[in-house]
Amino acid sequence: MFDPNESPYKRSGGFSYMRFSRREIYEIGVSVVVLTLAFAIVFSQWFPAIYETTLENFIAWLMICAVVVLTGFVLHELGHKFAAQAYGAWAEYRMYPKGLALALLVAFLGFIFAAPGAVYIQGIISKKQNGIISVAGPAVNLVVGILALTAAWAFAGGMVAFVLLMLARVNLILALFNLIPFPPLDGSKVLAWNPIVYFLVAGFALLMFLATFNA
Repeated sequence: MFDPNESPYKRSGGFSYMRFSRREIYEIGVSVVVLTLAFAIVFSQWFPAIYETTLENFIAWLMICAVVVLTGFVLHELGHKFAAQAYGAWAEYRMYPKGLALALLVAFLGFIFAAPGAVYIQGIISKKQNGIISVAGPAVNLVVGILALTAAWAFAGGMVAFVLLMLARVNLILALFNLIPFPPLDGSKVLAWNPIVYFLVAGFALLMFLATFNA
């Protein structure tokens, strides 16, 4: 499917830091721009009382949603990428142009449905390693969600707390969605590797998501 030779590195063992090809950086950038725009369109419809539909306020939503996308989407994919590269595999993000176009289209209908892309992996990976690579993405969302929720509680109201709470919910929803135990979602691979890890991570993510309603 993908040729490791197009990547700026060869598989010669694990890596201590993430490496990116120019194509990958470009496709991550395109995905971030499209998803940010889609989220801004949806959120500006969901919360008209907070930001009325004006150009200035829509730009404000773009800035907020850029943070949401960078933490919820980009860090999730980088979690997979770093874990795979740590095992010496070739791992690069590839966008789904049709999935991004669909995300932008349905955003005008007032909801988010996105399949922006995924990290593709090539290499000799064991069942355990595949499970760890798969759980890495949702785990990143879970950590970001917990940190954002804790910060939201600390601010106890106001616009900053609202943004942090939204950030927490988006990340926790992404963690839960990706942990659904059906292929090709991460949850199916985690469950196949270790059911105990799967139910611990999924259960904790659900508890933290429910906790956002007490913020």
